[in-house]
Amino acid sequence: MRASIRGGRPSAAAVTAAAVVAAVLAALLAWSLLRPSGAVVPQDFGDRPRAQEPAAGSPFEVHDSEAEGADGAGNASAPAPEPVALSIPRLSLEARVQGVGVGEDGTVEIPGNAGQAGWYRYGPAPGAPAGSAVVVGHVDDRTGDLGAFAKLYGVREGDDITVEREDAPPLRYEVTAREVVDQDSLPDEVFRRDGRPVLTLVTCAPPFDREGGGYQKNLLVYAVPAGE
Repeated sequence: MRASIRGGRPSAAAVTAAAVVAAVLAALLAWSLLRPSGAVVPQDFGDRPRAQEPAAGSPFEVHDSEAEGADGAGNASAPAPEPVALSIPRLSLEARVQGVGVGEDGTVEIPGNAGQAGWYRYGPAPGAPAGSAVVVGHVDDRTGDLGAFAKLYGVREGDDITVEREDAPPLRYEVTAREVVDQDSLPDEVFRRDGRPVLTLVTCAPPFDREGGGYQKNLLVYAVPAGE
């Protein structure tokens, strides 16, 4: 299934797609990971953000200028602008971001260029007033070059993340947690659509099993709006 959703409520097909993403994401992230990176499994830190309601005065509350719909009627459910780039200054991590969906085979689409990251466009966008905005990326590719999110292994609590958006001001997040999970054990919160806003970055993590399909774990990095 290949669909494009811009604004409004997701279709039933999109909701179904979101439900299967957690089960297939790991396999998609491993499509190009044919060699071990040599890195050790990153250590967890912090607590995974839970789906509690965002507090009043949240930096990502919808304002009139961003909530205004295409008809100028001030539609509070209008989507947040799409992300186009992501950076973590301390790590010198910079990546272009493109929207990704679900392919006709039921798997998550990912950028063909391992140096780019993919925002899961059937979920919330960075800057949305609620939910988890998911951005996925590779650690390496078929040629052995490092991928967009290889440097996430070195992320620390408190690191700043900047998300550039299309025709909108950039957003700042602060890293609060990191965890490594088995490929088939992605937390439900990763793709939630409600609760406090959070940016969730996803990539692969060791161990690497060539015969078993590549990397066996996923690295999840969580960041909340700066100043929250």
